[in-house]
Amino acid sequence: MNKPTLAPHESMELHEALNFKTLCIAKSKLMQGLVFDQELKALMQKDVTESIQQIAELQAIYAKAPFQASVPSSPTPIIH
Repeated sequence: MNKPTLAPHESMELHEALNFKTLCIAKSKLMQGLVFDQELKALMQKDVTESIQQIAELQAIYAKAPFQASVPSSPTPIIH
């Protein structure tokens, strides 16, 4: 039986979601140091906790998605 794989655009969208959730964690953690309201700080900590859980879920999906193209070991320069 064939193992389901993600289409290239689905893999890209999943990658973008992972990047977004990582950015959410970084922003919430950084902003917690600037916030004095305890309710807001607790809400930001809840966002961090939930984002970590969501990233773990997305990574589980990402690990099951074999790529159809090889991943380069170094970036290709845009300007030569």
